[in-house]
Amino acid sequence: MKSSESTKGSKVSAKKLASKSVKAAAKVVAIKEKKIVGTAIKDTHMAGFVNFIREQGVVGMAVGLAIGTAAGDTVKKLVTAFIDPLVQLVVGSQQGLQSASFTVEVAGRKGEFLYGAFVSSLITLIAVAFVVYAIIHFLKLDKLDKKKD
Repeated sequence: MKSSESTKGSKVSAKKLASKSVKAAAKVVAIKEKKIVGTAIKDTHMAGFVNFIREQGVVGMAVGLAIGTAAGDTVKKLVTAFIDPLVQLVVGSQQGLQSASFTVEVAGRKGEFLYGAFVSSLITLIAVAFVVYAIIHFLKLDKLDKKKD
Protein backbone atom coordinates (compact mmCIF):
# COMPACT_ATOMS: atom_id res chain seq x y z
CA MET A 1 0.00 0.00 0.00
CA LYS A 2 2.78 2.39 0.80
CA SER A 3 4.35 2.01 -2.61
CA SER A 4 1.10 2.94 -4.42
CA GLU A 5 0.64 5.98 -2.15
CA SER A 6 4.20 7.11 -2.76
CA THR A 7 3.69 6.60 -6.49
CA LYS A 8 0.55 8.77 -6.37
CA GLY A 9 2.42 11.40 -4.37
CA SER A 10 5.30 11.45 -6.81
CA LYS A 11 2.85 11.74 -9.76
CA VAL A 12 1.12 14.71 -8.11
CA SER A 13 4.41 16.43 -7.33
CA ALA A 14 5.63 15.73 -10.87
CA LYS A 15 2.46 17.36 -12.27
CA LYS A 16 2.94 20.40 -10.00
CA LEU A 17 6.55 20.67 -11.05
CA ALA A 18 5.63 20.41 -14.73
CA SER A 19 2.90 23.03 -14.28
CA LYS A 20 5.32 25.41 -12.56
CA SER A 21 7.94 24.97 -15.25
CA VAL A 22 5.36 25.65 -18.00
CA LYS A 23 4.28 28.84 -16.21
CA ALA A 24 7.90 29.90 -15.77
CA ALA A 25 8.63 29.26 -19.44
CA ALA A 26 5.57 31.28 -20.48
CA LYS A 27 6.70 34.13 -18.24
CA VAL A 28 10.18 34.11 -19.80
CA VAL A 29 8.65 34.19 -23.31
CA ALA A 30 6.38 37.11 -22.34
CA ILE A 31 9.33 39.08 -20.95
CA LYS A 32 11.35 38.44 -24.11
CA GLU A 33 8.41 39.55 -26.28
CA LYS A 34 8.09 42.78 -24.27
CA LYS A 35 11.78 43.47 -24.75
CA ILE A 36 11.52 42.83 -28.50
CA VAL A 37 8.47 45.08 -28.87
CA GLY A 38 10.08 47.76 -26.69
CA THR A 39 13.24 47.61 -28.78
CA ALA A 40 11.21 47.81 -31.98
CA ILE A 41 9.43 50.94 -30.74
CA LYS A 42 12.69 52.52 -29.62
CA ASP A 43 14.25 51.89 -33.01
CA THR A 44 11.45 53.52 -35.03
CA HIS A 45 10.08 57.01 -35.49
CA MET A 46 7.15 55.86 -33.40
CA ALA A 47 9.28 56.28 -30.29
CA GLY A 48 9.82 59.94 -31.10
CA PHE A 49 6.10 60.41 -31.61
CA VAL A 50 5.24 58.64 -28.35
CA ASN A 51 7.80 60.75 -26.48
CA PHE A 52 6.37 63.91 -28.06
CA ILE A 53 2.87 62.99 -26.88
CA ARG A 54 4.12 62.28 -23.36
CA GLU A 55 6.38 65.33 -23.00
CA GLN A 56 4.11 67.93 -24.57
CA GLY A 57 0.93 66.91 -22.76
CA VAL A 58 -1.02 66.29 -25.95
CA VAL A 59 -3.63 64.19 -24.16
CA GLY A 60 -4.28 66.97 -21.65
CA MET A 61 -4.54 69.46 -24.47
CA ALA A 62 -7.07 67.24 -26.26
CA VAL A 63 -9.18 66.98 -23.12
CA GLY A 64 -8.98 70.75 -22.66
CA LEU A 65 -10.02 71.31 -26.26
CA ALA A 66 -13.03 69.04 -25.88
CA ILE A 67 -14.10 70.72 -22.64
CA GLY A 68 -13.45 74.17 -24.14
CA THR A 69 -15.64 73.39 -27.13
CA ALA A 70 -18.49 72.29 -24.87
CA ALA A 71 -18.03 75.34 -22.63
CA GLY A 72 -18.02 77.65 -25.65
CA ASP A 73 -21.29 76.18 -26.86
CA THR A 74 -22.80 76.61 -23.39
CA VAL A 75 -21.71 80.24 -23.20
CA LYS A 76 -23.17 80.92 -26.67
CA LYS A 77 -26.49 79.50 -25.46
CA LEU A 78 -26.26 81.70 -22.35
CA VAL A 79 -25.70 84.78 -24.52
CA THR A 80 -28.60 83.81 -26.78
CA ALA A 81 -30.92 83.14 -23.84
CA PHE A 82 -30.08 86.08 -21.55
CA ILE A 83 -27.81 88.73 -23.11
CA ASP A 84 -29.60 89.03 -26.47
CA PRO A 85 -32.97 89.77 -24.81
CA LEU A 86 -31.32 92.55 -22.77
CA VAL A 87 -29.88 94.01 -25.98
CA GLN A 88 -33.32 93.76 -27.58
CA LEU A 89 -34.77 95.83 -24.74
CA VAL A 90 -32.25 98.60 -25.45
CA VAL A 91 -31.97 98.45 -29.25
CA GLY A 92 -35.30 96.99 -30.28
CA SER A 93 -34.29 93.67 -31.83
CA GLN A 94 -31.21 91.56 -32.39
CA GLN A 95 -31.82 91.64 -36.14
CA GLY A 96 -32.11 95.42 -35.96
CA LEU A 97 -28.71 95.60 -34.28
CA GLN A 98 -27.17 93.18 -36.79
CA SER A 99 -28.34 95.30 -39.73
CA ALA A 100 -27.55 98.70 -38.18
CA SER A 101 -25.37 100.74 -40.51
CA PHE A 102 -24.53 104.19 -41.72
CA THR A 103 -23.64 105.40 -45.17
CA VAL A 104 -20.94 107.88 -46.09
CA GLU A 105 -20.89 109.56 -49.48
CA VAL A 106 -17.71 111.15 -50.79
CA ALA A 107 -17.39 112.52 -54.32
CA GLY A 108 -20.43 110.60 -55.54
CA ARG A 109 -19.26 107.28 -54.09
CA LYS A 110 -21.11 105.59 -51.25
CA GLY A 111 -19.70 103.39 -48.51
CA GLU A 112 -21.95 101.51 -46.12
CA PHE A 113 -20.53 100.73 -42.69
CA LEU A 114 -22.27 97.80 -40.97
CA TYR A 115 -21.37 98.67 -37.41
CA GLY A 116 -24.28 96.69 -35.93
CA ALA A 117 -22.72 93.30 -36.67
CA PHE A 118 -19.50 94.47 -35.00
CA VAL A 119 -21.33 95.77 -31.92
CA SER A 120 -23.28 92.51 -31.66
CA SER A 121 -20.08 90.48 -31.90
CA LEU A 122 -18.41 92.74 -29.33
CA ILE A 123 -21.29 92.23 -26.89
CA THR A 124 -20.97 88.45 -27.34
CA LEU A 125 -17.20 88.61 -26.77
CA ILE A 126 -17.58 90.62 -23.58
CA ALA A 127 -20.29 88.28 -22.28
CA VAL A 128 -18.18 85.18 -23.03
CA ALA A 129 -15.10 86.70 -21.39
CA PHE A 130 -17.11 87.63 -18.29
CA VAL A 131 -18.69 84.19 -17.95
CA VAL A 132 -15.32 82.44 -18.33
CA TYR A 133 -13.74 84.82 -15.80
CA ALA A 134 -16.60 84.28 -13.35
CA ILE A 135 -16.36 80.50 -13.60
CA ILE A 136 -12.60 80.49 -13.12
CA HIS A 137 -12.71 83.02 -10.27
CA PHE A 138 -15.64 81.61 -8.29
CA LEU A 139 -14.48 77.99 -8.57
CA LYS A 140 -10.95 79.15 -7.68
CA LEU A 141 -9.53 77.35 -10.70
CA ASP A 142 -6.90 80.08 -11.10
CA LYS A 143 -5.21 78.73 -7.96
CA LEU A 144 -4.73 75.24 -9.47
CA ASP A 145 -1.98 76.22 -11.89
CA LYS A 146 1.46 76.05 -10.28
CA LYS A 147 3.95 78.74 -11.22
CA LYS A 148 7.02 77.51 -13.07
CA ASP A 149 10.36 78.69 -11.69
